[in-house]
Amino acid sequence: MISFKINFDIESMIENKNRTDSSYTATEIMGQPYLWNRTYEDVVAAKQELSVFLNRVLVYDNLRVILTGAGTSAFIGDVLHKKFQKNFGRPTEVIASTDFISHPSDYIMDSEQPILMVSFARSGDSPESVATVDLANEYCSTIFHLIITCNATGKLANLANLDNSFVLLMPAGANDKGLAMTASFTTMLLAGILVSDIDGLERNRNHVDQLVRYGKTILSKYSEKIKAVAALEFDRVVFLGSGTLKGIARESHLKVQELSDGQVVCKYDSFLGLRHGPKAVINESTLVVYLFSNDDFVNNYEFDLVRSINRQKEKLYEIGIGEVIKNKESFSLDLSIEVAESNNIPEEFFAVCSVLPSQLLGLYKSLDLGLSPDSPSINNSINRVVQGVKIYKNKSKL
Repeated sequence: MISFKINFDIESMIENKNRTDSSYTATEIMGQPYLWNRTYEDVVAAKQELSVFLNRVLVYDNLRVILTGAGTSAFIGDVLHKKFQKNFGRPTEVIASTDFISHPSDYIMDSEQPILMVSFARSGDSPESVATVDLANEYCSTIFHLIITCNATGKLANLANLDNSFVLLMPAGANDKGLAMTASFTTMLLAGILVSDIDGLERNRNHVDQLVRYGKTILSKYSEKIKAVAALEFDRVVFLGSGTLKGIARESHLKVQELSDGQVVCKYDSFLGLRHGPKAVINESTLVVYLFSNDDFVNNYEFDLVRSINRQKEKLYEIGIGEVIKNKESFSLDLSIEVAESNNIPEEFFAVCSVLPSQLLGLYKSLDLGLSPDSPSINNSINRVVQGVKIYKNKSKL
């Protein structure tokens, strides 16, 4: 097993560009609360220009909003789309760039309808991300691009000078050096939350402060406990979440699967959805991770499912994650990860830190398996920036 030591001088670590060891991933996970503060400050600094851009866009009553990205970057949209739809008052949907580039005419059926395309991208260089922007420009007569990216020199960041585009860069350190997206995911997610409510930045300052405290609590209080869980013999993990947190379950399942090089196979679903077939994957070598809503009404359905799984003999370990987990006396958890005694922040803000346990689980399982978390793929089947994608010219248009 690879020995591993985490240095907690976070600020200096995440800005050190000359590391040659295999500890980027650990550093990037541990430094996220620091980056969340920086992300808030950067959005505040961009508020005036960003507001001007959004006001130009939102003048269209028939505007359609598309949130896009590839892989983890697409999952940000899963968490955010209801927030954008509520705050912008415009129909909002998530279309992964990996879906869009092969079937553009399935998604753009009216070339005259104005579209705001919000692209999330760590590098901004993946072929699908760039092609999605190009295709949207080709298929739409009125198209605007909001690019949220971690790489100032990426191809998407180069769109900053175009009249129909606005580029919001994440702080230094968010552009992960490790293969798995960790800090990039949470910083872009937080930026998206703040952008969707750009006039509420001052009000949301308290939520960001609370989020930072929660992140520090998870990393300091639960890291060793999660490390002990990672040492258990399991080859499956099922992540469950409702509403906004289903998007976090999706990201969590990918994180552990990537960092374990596929030696741990993961699934995700909603609490209610699991009953319709997917529950069959739970066996005696399965971890089950519950991402609990802070809505009491939603909890009714979630807790019923937990009690149902409690009655099954076939599972190895159950973990609950919540701002506060209520009614714990009515069901059983092997590990409860809680950060407060009451619900203090909107669920979308809690979603940002609720992914930390899965990042830690993936990190420690990677080490337990003798892998390098920064590049866990033994046969290089997955890469930091996707390779081997050829973009084809579509000969038929609208």
